[in-house]
Parts: sequence; structure tokens; C-alpha cells
Amino acid sequence: MNGLEYLDRIASALAKLPGIGRRSAERMAYSLAWDTEGVMRELVGALREAQDQVRLCSRCGSITTIAETPCRLCANPARDGTVVCVVQNPNDIVAIERSGSYKGRYHALMGVISPMHGEGPRDLRLQPLLRRIEEEGFQEVILALGTDVESEATASYIEELLKTTPIRLTRLASGIPVGSGIGYSDPVTLSRAMKGRQSR
Repeated sequence: MNGLEYLDRIASALAKLPGIGRRSAERMAYSLAWDTEGVMRELVGALREAQDQVRLCSRCGSITTIAETPCRLCANPARDGTVVCVVQNPNDIVAIERSGSYKGRYHALMGVISPMHGEGPRDLRLQPLLRRIEEEGFQEVILALGTDVESEATASYIEELLKTTPIRLTRLASGIPVGSGIGYSDPVTLSRAMKGRQSR
């Protein structure tokens, strides 16, 4: 294997990450190749540590470590155990926490229903959500999903699943841009949307 083939493998791996196109991935790979400040060594070390230590919380799906599962948010008795905020991915939990407007529990679905990408209800963490609702006795489920078509379809599907239960189902108030996701919203917008949430 020659040098260019090694770089091509790096670029191919980077291009699989969300938001990184093939050209950006190639620029990153080439930049790492002529790295003179040890960035590649630092990156490799950080990736190895993360691979060994970082996990998803067994309960909510948030980012945690091997030593802390369930995560700090799930283990914190001061948080409101009557409400659960359902998000698409763990990074949405980080965004909402940054807003400081919410003190309840979380549940990351790890995606949304997207037939175009071959993702259906079975690919999401919906069964664990239903199990948690039953076991933990939540009184309110907040759907903190994006405003794109896939997120709306996922919200409607969850609404259908819960329609025979006495649970209060709410949705974040307006303020989240149409077609956008939670992770792209600023803390002030998220805080207002959380406080102004509406029943479905």
C-alpha cells in the first residue's frame, strides 16, 4: 500500500461522519499527513481513549464512561423523575443541558424514522422508551425532536404509541427553525422553547 492509499483510507473513514463531505475529508487527511505539530499523534491517542472509555448510558442513551453507567444525569436524585425529554441523539441532550432550562430525565432515540435512509421504528430506541415510561412512572413526555419531515413523522409515531396512556405528551414551543435540529439551536432559543412547550 502506498502513501496515497493510506490517506484515502483516512479520508473514507472521515467522510462517514455527519457534516463531512468527501472533499473536506480529503483535506483533513492531507493536513494530517504533513502535520508537524503532533496533531495526528494527539488525535490517535484521543480516539483510542474514547474507544476504551466512552459509552452510551444504558438507560437514557447519553454519552458517559464505562465507570459511570447509568450516567450522571440518570443517577442524579435531584432531577425531576416525573418527566422525560425524548431527543434524537445524545448531542441534543448536551444542547438542552447547556440551556439550563430543563431538570428532568432524558431518552435518546438514536435517530428518527427515515425510510429514505432505511431507518424504521425498529431501528430506534422506542421499546426501551416504552419500558421506561412503564417502570419509571413518567407523567409527561416532551418530544424535543427537530422540525424536519423525519422528525415530525417520528413524533407522530410516538404520539400514536402513547395515545391510550394517561401520559401528558408535549412538544417544544416555536422558536426552533423549521427543518432544523435541536443540536443547532442556541441555548436561549432552547430555553424559551422548553418553557413554552405545548400539549400535542
